[in-house]
Amino acid sequence: MSKFLIAGLGNIGDEYENTRHNIGFKVLDHLAKENGLKFAADRLAAVTEYKFKGRTFVLIKPTTYMNLSGKAINYWMQAEKISKENLLVVTDDIALPFGSLRMKGKGSDGGHNGLKNIQEVLNSVEYARLRFGVGSEFSKGRQVEYVLGKWSKEEEEQLEPRIKMAVEMIKGFGTIGLQLTMTNYNKK
Repeated sequence: MSKFLIAGLGNIGDEYENTRHNIGFKVLDHLAKENGLKFAADRLAAVTEYKFKGRTFVLIKPTTYMNLSGKAINYWMQAEKISKENLLVVTDDIALPFGSLRMKGKGSDGGHNGLKNIQEVLNSVEYARLRFGVGSEFSKGRQVEYVLGKWSKEEEEQLEPRIKMAVEMIKGFGTIGLQLTMTNYNKK
């Protein structure tokens, strides 16, 4: 049975709930909810397992805060014996327009502190990531406030179908693979 580690990035704490930076948590919460799964607090993360088409998806929401996400991801890769090829990180991206979804097999951190830490801990940029566009509607010097800000009413109304597509992309990553998932979804 193939096993995959799906890490949704975000920050723990009520003050971060429903912020742009926490879209990784929100996507995994949606996947868990639609399948009747509950996250349980475990070492460095909230964790649950999702079984789909003969695959096991270990879903983690790191409790290390965004800037130390690599620590949790590395721990769970070791604990579950999951290779880097079967790791997918779900993260926010200000370089993409709101609601855009892009899966990539490798890449730079793009200034994202969570990805920067993962890259340092894994000593590699070669891991898959699903980038969820949160837009860049902020003035110079206001990036942190923007990503840690709550979704606007208009964004809230448009989030659900994009989150559902992100969940389909996660399933695709584990079933049809990275390349085919990128081909099928990256232009939508």
